[in-house]
Amino acid sequence: MIRVMIVDDDALVRMGLADLLESAPDIETAAQAADGLQAIERATAHHIDVALVDVRMPRMDGITAIPRLRALPHPPKVITLTTFDLDEHVYDALAAGADGFLLKDTDPADILRAVRVVAAGSAMLHPTAARRLIDRYHATSQRGSTRAQARIDRLTPRERDVLALLAQGETNADIAARLTMRESTVKAHVSRILAALEVSNRVQAALLARDAGLTA
Repeated sequence: MIRVMIVDDDALVRMGLADLLESAPDIETAAQAADGLQAIERATAHHIDVALVDVRMPRMDGITAIPRLRALPHPPKVITLTTFDLDEHVYDALAAGADGFLLKDTDPADILRAVRVVAAGSAMLHPTAARRLIDRYHATSQRGSTRAQARIDRLTPRERDVLALLAQGETNADIAARLTMRESTVKAHVSRILAALEVSNRVQAALLARDAGLTA
């Protein structure tokens, strides 16, 4: 059972998401919070697998809350909820350690899929929107690109292949199919990639790969 926490200051949004999550036999709403401070309190008190976190909230917004959630002894995976006119905030959330993001008008079936994918250890990046966000807001200096390339150089050729697909938002299963390898082998590659790049999750690895020009 995947235990989810809904973090949004709009009670109607929380209610709607809770109804959706409870419709899935393998997902349950373990906690709800109206802002980032409550989210940290609830995540400390309850075992949470995935947190759906709004960006704009009173007292503590989602971007501020994400690194604090990720720093907990048993950190939940984090999916940011946003509207598309908040592109720059989405990038900030991803850079802070979120495992992906959803638009608030995402199809309900895709929300459930995102929860399952992220809970399983993959990232959920909407392919088109992710590229637009990262390309637009992750412009870096030459120095930053050089640092990124130095980290990429630590990888084997096969690990670079895996990273390039990961940066496109592919799941472990997708990468395994594309590169004709077992999914368990992909997982092992991803673990080594994260360690070599000194990043905490797949999203940050994807950002670094784009910095280095590994993927368009």
